[in-house]
Amino acid sequence: MKEMDCVEVITEKECYTKEGVHKGMQGWICLNDCTNGYWLVCFPQYGEKDNIATTSIHEEDIKNIPRMDARVNERIKAQFEK
Repeated sequence: MKEMDCVEVITEKECYTKEGVHKGMQGWICLNDCTNGYWLVCFPQYGEKDNIATTSIHEEDIKNIPRMDARVNERIKAQFEK
């Protein structure tokens, strides 16, 4: 993986959910370096809304995807706000 790659979270973990990040959310890698197996990933929302989070995600918990869709993040976020 490298900076600006689009990724999807493939594992639900408490350390991510504390930041508002859930399995299926999509983001992009912010930095070109991996630290101790973790990538800094930004999880945006659609349009002018604030990002959901920018947090470190373990490389085994994400997969590369061809294109990111922030609307996916909003749908997943809404499921956990009930």
